[in-house]
Amino acid sequence: MEPLTLICDDRTTSVGADLDGERVLVDPTQLALATDWTLKPEGLCRGAVCVPTAMWPELVDDGRLDLAVFARLTDQVLVVDAGERIVALAPSAARRAEEMATLQAPDFTVDTIDGEPVSLGDFTGRKKLLVAFSSWCGCRYDLPSWEQINRELAPEGLSVIAVAVDEDPDAVRPWVEAAEASFPVLLDRDHVITERYSLVNVPTVVWIDEDDQVVRPNDVAFSDDQFVDFHGIDSGPHLEALRKWVTDDELPLGDADDVRAQQMPPTDDEQRARLEFRIALELRRDGRSDAAEAHFDQAIALAPLDFTIRRAVMPLRGQDPFFGEEFLQLYEEWEAVGRPYYRPRDEPTAGATAT
Repeated sequence: MEPLTLICDDRTTSVGADLDGERVLVDPTQLALATDWTLKPEGLCRGAVCVPTAMWPELVDDGRLDLAVFARLTDQVLVVDAGERIVALAPSAARRAEEMATLQAPDFTVDTIDGEPVSLGDFTGRKKLLVAFSSWCGCRYDLPSWEQINRELAPEGLSVIAVAVDEDPDAVRPWVEAAEASFPVLLDRDHVITERYSLVNVPTVVWIDEDDQVVRPNDVAFSDDQFVDFHGIDSGPHLEALRKWVTDDELPLGDADDVRAQQMPPTDDEQRARLEFRIALELRRDGRSDAAEAHFDQAIALAPLDFTIRRAVMPLRGQDPFFGEEFLQLYEEWEAVGRPYYRPRDEPTAGATAT
């Protein structure tokens, strides 16, 4: 078996594999180390979950696991680039939608821009405001006012967690330093948080309670009004609702069904686009630029209005992500179909309190 790069969630691993056309046959022991799925007599198992495999003899070929069959049995999407010997796996759109419907905030461990690992679980017991931004977005100018919010509400039990959807920490650091940010700023260079939370644009905010439950799903919000004439979103209602939630336990929405109704689970194409994008990043980092470009193109074709893909590619290609030709074209397309982002958010439900 020859080495093959396997991208699975937040891991990138070299595993032994044989290729038969587009068919990928992987060593079971190495696949277990890369994915936590272990082949046992009773089936494919991860922790207490086992998928019976006796009905699928095509899974095992001469002691090797067929990765496409493995993906199907474990409800995952698989993207294969046999020529470059690189593959990527992620939960299917249906599985991700089911996970989102539980309202359990997906955990993660992602490094800060200074290389320190941070997990969502580090903040259990506190209310959390997840703020996704990027160096290629004007929302980077909101960092100083998010710092003001953090200083105001941290003593009341709120933790602001910023997530930079960026490839290069040095592109982010000047904005963080200028804001004198005291909150953690994570670098989501592998799009782990982007995929788990189904982010399609920045800025995005997510409210997560003390028990790590999502109480206000993905929404666009700003911390001040310096660009309100451009985006048309007043920061006041969101900040007022945030303060009420932190200080008075007033929930931003109604019951759990109301929260689910505001979610936007990914489509099949969007999930596949994220894998294509992830493969492109890995190839680009490895110096295989031509191969990377093909996967960037495929990701954009599958999810043309996902700014975390299409706009994020622009600085990687030397294009202007602010007011360059490519960005203006994207913006025009986005406006032409009604400026889709997240679902329109109602005003917070008055009087609803956490229990």
